[in-house]
Amino acid sequence: MPALVLASTSPRRRELLARIGVIPARIASPDIDETPLKAELPRDYVARLAKGKALAVERAVDEVVLAGDTTVAIGRRILEKPADETDLRCMLGLLSGRRHHVYSGLCVVGTDGKPRVRVADTVVAFKVLSAAEIDWYVASGEGMGKAGGYAIQGRAECFVRFLSGSHSNVVGLPLFETRTLLTSAGIPLG
Repeated sequence: MPALVLASTSPRRRELLARIGVIPARIASPDIDETPLKAELPRDYVARLAKGKALAVERAVDEVVLAGDTTVAIGRRILEKPADETDLRCMLGLLSGRRHHVYSGLCVVGTDGKPRVRVADTVVAFKVLSAAEIDWYVASGEGMGKAGGYAIQGRAECFVRFLSGSHSNVVGLPLFETRTLLTSAGIPLG
C-alpha cells in the first residue's frame, strides 16, 4: 500500500484531508517560483503550480505525492496573497458586490511517477462591503496570507451571498477531486 506525501505545510489542507480519513505519512514543503507567467490564465496558473509543487518533492517508489494550489480570480486577474493591509483593502474593494472564481489546482504523482492534474472552480459572490466592514475584516488580520485576501472558513463567510461549487475548494482543498485522484493512485479511502 502506498504512503501519502502531502506537498503542503497548510494546516487547512491537513484538516480537510482528515475529514475524508486521510492522514499523510509525511509533509513536504516544495519550494517553487509562484509568480504568474505573463498573460497566464488563473486556471492554467493553479494547474501549473500544483504540478510543479508535486514534482518538486522527492518521492520514494512506494509514495504518492499530493500537491495543490488555490487562487482567487476576478476575470483574468489573479488575486494572490495580500502584501500588506493596503493591498488587502484593495482586494476586498475589488471583491465587494462582485462574483469571483476560486480555482484550485491539484496534482497527484502516483507510484508510476505519472502526474495527474485536476482543477476545481467555485464561483463566489460577496455582498457589497461597507468601509466599516472592510475596516473590521482588515483589523482581524484573518485575510493576510490568504489567496484573495479572505478565509471563507472564518469571518469572511458572513460576506458570501452566493456560492456555486465546492465549499472545501474555497477553503483550499476540493475534497471531491482530491478523493478521486487519491483513489486512482491507490490510496485507500473508506
